[in-house]
Amino acid sequence: MARQKGIIKLKGTIGDITFYKTQDGHLAREKGGIDASRIASDPAFQRTRENGSEFGRAGKAGKMLRTALRPLLLNSADGRMVSRLTQAMVKVIQADTVSERGLRNVIDGEAELLFGFEFNIRGKLGTTLFAPFVATIDRVAGEITVDLASFIPANMIAAPSGTTHYKIISGGAEIDFEAETYVVATSETAILPWDGTATAPINQVNAVTANSTKPLFLALGVEFYQEINGQMYPLKNGAFNPLSIAKVDSGV
Repeated sequence: MARQKGIIKLKGTIGDITFYKTQDGHLAREKGGIDASRIASDPAFQRTRENGSEFGRAGKAGKMLRTALRPLLLNSADGRMVSRLTQAMVKVIQADTVSERGLRNVIDGEAELLFGFEFNIRGKLGTTLFAPFVATIDRVAGEITVDLASFIPANMIAAPSGTTHYKIISGGAEIDFEAETYVVATSETAILPWDGTATAPINQVNAVTANSTKPLFLALGVEFYQEINGQMYPLKNGAFNPLSIAKVDSGV
């Protein structure tokens, strides 16, 4: 691909050149490639079909996880999160050692590989929240929990410039990737001052189905606010709010 320069930016196709806009700017590329019908039937492209099938499965699984956690993602995701999550799901599927190539899936893969996934690359949980926390998944009780002992916000939360307040958010999700259904529960603290006063202990319990055999996920994050004339405003529209997968139980 080539990058467009100059004052006038083109969109569309001229001859064999397609002009288009992306997050990286205005680009151009030459039309071409192999006919789709050949890829779909030619034995030489068997590996391509298998890879495509698994990539599509990864995309669908990523969408399920995003949909389940949507209440938290509304203020805590970067522009490339979707593609990054799909890539992470591809690795989960490729860890399936049971199914044939092309039929590998999330259920027989390693969902635990999603542990630590950051939904907002501009604000990572690991470089924002330094207060120790305990993440627990009680599959029998159907409780996905996070506990934080008392901490001093100004010392244990690295907040972006302009922050006056924050809140801790979490969500527990039970996802059936085969049936494309989910159960989700979310929790949040009140909007708390970001200062030198120690907090009370924080306990958030997100209830899902008891005795579930489906993959369970805990997402943990922080949202930042700025107080102006007594009103709370999301800081920079949530650009630096971290949200991360803090615990995963792939199921049985």
